[in-house]
Amino acid sequence: MPTLESLRQAGFRGLRVVGDVHGDARGFAAAAAGAEAAGLFLVQLGDLTDSGPDSPAVLRTIFALLDAGRGLFLLGNHDHKLRRALLGESLRIDGAGLGRTLDQIAAAPDSAMLRARAIEEIGCAPAWLRFGRLFCVHAAFHDGMLHHPSPPDAGIARPEGLVGRAIFGQVTGRRGQDGFPIRLTNWVDRIPEGMTVLVGHDNRSRDGRPAVISGAQGGRALFLDTGAGKGGALAWQDFPLELAEP
Repeated sequence: MPTLESLRQAGFRGLRVVGDVHGDARGFAAAAAGAEAAGLFLVQLGDLTDSGPDSPAVLRTIFALLDAGRGLFLLGNHDHKLRRALLGESLRIDGAGLGRTLDQIAAAPDSAMLRARAIEEIGCAPAWLRFGRLFCVHAAFHDGMLHHPSPPDAGIARPEGLVGRAIFGQVTGRRGQDGFPIRLTNWVDRIPEGMTVLVGHDNRSRDGRPAVISGAQGGRALFLDTGAGKGGALAWQDFPLELAEP
C-alpha cells in the first residue's frame, strides 16, 4: 500500500480523494484526468458502481489508474456486494442499483474482463488507509484502525469487526425522509486532534459541497459523498503531501 514517503519518491505532489462515484463515469474521468495533470495520486473512497449511467466505464478508469500506479480505491459496501453478485452468490439485488450495474456489465463488449478484474481488485482492496494526518475509509472511523492495517482479505471475507464498521458504519435502525438509513456519527468524537478522516457512504451535504463535522478530541470528518450517480455531482478534495505530514 502507498505511503506518504512512497508517493513522494514516485514524484506525486499530493492526494486527490474522491467520494462515492456510483457509476458517474463522466465525473470520475474528469477527477482522474485532473489528478494526473496536477501530479496527484487518486484515492477513491469506495462505491464505484450502482445507480449511475455507466459503471463499466468507471471500472475501466479505476483499473487504468491501478495499472499506471496513479490511484486506488477503498472497499465500499457496494463494491463488496458487486463482487458477491459476480461470483453468483444469492443476495437481494436492487434493480435500480446493483441490478443496473450487472446489466451494464453484461452488455459491455469487454464484459468478461470487467467481471474477472472486478472480482480480483475488489477482493484485495483495502478497507482503510492512513496517510499521516489524513485517514481514508468508506463509511466510518474507529480508533482501532489506527493500530491495525486493513486485512488483506477484507474484500473477500465476511465484513465483521473493523471491516464491517469501515464499509457499513453504524445505523440507528430508523430511516430518514429520503428512505435511507439514519447513521450514527458519534465515531467522529474518537478522531484524534489534528487528524482529518475522509469518508463517503453517507450523503450529509446540504448544498452540494462536502459536509464537515468536528469531533470532541479536535479531529474532524469530511463527508465526500455528495450524491454522484444519484442526481448529485461527484466531489473530491486535494491535499498537498506537506499538509498530510504528521
